[in-house]
Amino acid sequence: MDKDQEHLRMVEALLFATTEPLSVAEITSALPDGADVEGYLAALKAHYDSRGVQLSEAGGRWFFRTAADLSFLLRKEVESQRRLSRAGVETLAIIAYHQPVTRAEIEEIRGVQVSKGTLDVLMEAGWVRPKGRRQSPGKPVTYGTSDDFLVHFSLENLDDLPGFDELKAAGLLDSVDKALNRMAKEAAAEEKEAAAEEEKTLAEEENSEEEAQEDVSEGAAEDAAEEAGAS
Repeated sequence: MDKDQEHLRMVEALLFATTEPLSVAEITSALPDGADVEGYLAALKAHYDSRGVQLSEAGGRWFFRTAADLSFLLRKEVESQRRLSRAGVETLAIIAYHQPVTRAEIEEIRGVQVSKGTLDVLMEAGWVRPKGRRQSPGKPVTYGTSDDFLVHFSLENLDDLPGFDELKAAGLLDSVDKALNRMAKEAAAEEKEAAAEEEKTLAEEENSEEEAQEDVSEGAAEDAAEEAGAS
């Protein structure tokens, strides 16, 4: 058996034995120096492409998982382990599409208060994690999705997220859609009010200029009259 075949078997064994997805660096550290890990991963991915178990990548980490068309075999088990409430699904969607996002921003979009329990469940599932603090008054914590989120939903990166139309068709964004419409109406009303205020200010400035011009004209007329009387 040549070295490449042996190294390929080693990569395959590591991926089958691990309980967590592995990065290229982690796999490389377990193999002899000079091993072409990326080449072996590409070869394994092609080999398992039509099998019941496939090699996948998400967030730069590699793992074996059940083929998508066979996921129904495990669906009941997955749903019983991680079943989210509607509030949890909507909160997760907002975080995924607006990250990094604060709790206040999530509440603004949903139109209702976000309970601590909802975020706790998402973080306990490993799908959401703190991303840092916003550089604004109070420095609120911001939240974003994790690599486990990508793995669980079979996404290589966030660009693979389904579009809003797909989420709406699934009925997952009904209340969010209402909140966004409400925010759009409020923004339009504020814009209209600001335009009216600006128009009022301009009108007042024009009136002030006209009054000033009238005062100048009256003053000139009085000066002319006084000069005529003196003559």
